[in-house]
Amino acid sequence: MTTSELAAPSTPGAARRPGRPGIALTVIAALQLMVVLDTTIVNIALPHIQGTLEFTTTQLSWVINAYTLTFGGLLLLGGRAGDILGRRRVFIFGVLLFTFASLLCGVAQEAWQMLAARALQGVGGAIASPTALALITTTFREGPERNRAFGIFAAVSASGAAIGLLAGGMLTEWLDWRWVFYVNLPIGILIAVLAPMFINESDRHSGRFDITGALTSTVGMASLVYGFIRASEDGWSDGLTLGAFAAAIILLTAFVMIERKAREPITPLRMFADRNRSGTYLIMMSLAAAMFGMFFFIVLFVQNVLDYSPITSGLAFLPVTVMIVTAAGLSSKLLPVLGPKPFLVAGALFTGSGMAWLTALSPESSYLGGVLGPMLLFGFGMGLVFVTATLTAVSGVSQHESGAASSLLNATQMVGGSLGLSILMTIFSTASRDEAERQLPSFLAESTPAQKAVFEKTHEMPPPWGHQVLAEGIATSFWAGVGLVGLAAVIALFVIRVRKSDLEALSGAAGPGGHAA
Repeated sequence: MTTSELAAPSTPGAARRPGRPGIALTVIAALQLMVVLDTTIVNIALPHIQGTLEFTTTQLSWVINAYTLTFGGLLLLGGRAGDILGRRRVFIFGVLLFTFASLLCGVAQEAWQMLAARALQGVGGAIASPTALALITTTFREGPERNRAFGIFAAVSASGAAIGLLAGGMLTEWLDWRWVFYVNLPIGILIAVLAPMFINESDRHSGRFDITGALTSTVGMASLVYGFIRASEDGWSDGLTLGAFAAAIILLTAFVMIERKAREPITPLRMFADRNRSGTYLIMMSLAAAMFGMFFFIVLFVQNVLDYSPITSGLAFLPVTVMIVTAAGLSSKLLPVLGPKPFLVAGALFTGSGMAWLTALSPESSYLGGVLGPMLLFGFGMGLVFVTATLTAVSGVSQHESGAASSLLNATQMVGGSLGLSILMTIFSTASRDEAERQLPSFLAESTPAQKAVFEKTHEMPPPWGHQVLAEGIATSFWAGVGLVGLAAVIALFVIRVRKSDLEALSGAAGPGGHAA
């Protein structure tokens, strides 16, 4: 049977130009690249976004959180929409929504406009991303062709972070930070045009939308994150801070009750019944929390303290990507020999060592002496965990639920990243505020009238006082990252009980979803 025959349309929503699986896979992979790339391409532009839209450092974290919270919170709902309404139809809608939101991000003139557009962008990603992976099963039949397609899809996902770092640096430095969003426009429009031409529509399945469950979980997590960030600015006794935490408790409790009673819950709670799977979700949530915080603050450090250009900043992070890919390849080869648990434990320890090293950052730290070494340890540890966690997350589930298990892993990563960044931001704000108070007498005694005038307007000290304040806040916040990674290490050591004998079942269960993470 030929490749064309394998991809021949057999559904009512047949591609208008069937028999070209290479183009179909390119369209699907392009969407995944665009969504993955957007998690890193924006990071490099953050200092420039902050300057233009007048974000404080605390408020700037919402440029990341607004995207990740809606993306992670609605990811499972997006997958369900594809099953019920047709994957290609939902895929195209998600692409267009993501593209339109990217345009809104690029033209934003106020901070609130950026945050609203980023949240909408996350909704588009949550709709399009799960259907992109599922469309491979619609376009390619089971066997070597589908496996090859999954391999290419996974490779694109892995390379997206590195491409985003470089692209973000080049676009920000050579054009303007707004182009990190505008670059999505031609790609998204082209995907939407080509999708109905080369991708088959999937069969529709009956089912229900758990809208209530998706909204209570997303808004509940957003309230929790807002509570931490509000506390960093206005204190723990502030009325809105307490109200946000109360709303989070009520909404997240309601979410659990809704999911227990729902006929078709968006988050099957039975997925947490297995200790290995629930432990893996907690491990990835904790590590993602540390990772999001590390990337956010190190970008600020290398650009604001080390005075790196956007392009140099992107290049500075490439060794992390190299270490992640290297460690992931190593763990894939040795998993059959050692089993999953050693890689989860060792990965958490390597990651924690890198975070602990970063707590020594100061204005005198150089890239080679204070940043590169910790990031290499961090990246190697994350690489050891990624492949292993993906397999462990789908252990013990049936083939038809493996996609839900791995999608839930992806959702916990995104939500955990937002929560972790908010926790680190709370500690950063407190530490930097305390350091600013210590630096204030020296600043008032030694600064020029022009510097004092700028301080009265912006409440931010210029270098070298400002560098000391920023570095102290960043270094102190990383202790929270150490605690989060330590939690992951404890769970890996005492909760996970996957054995080498389970590996054959793990590999068989991973299926399509296993490649998503």
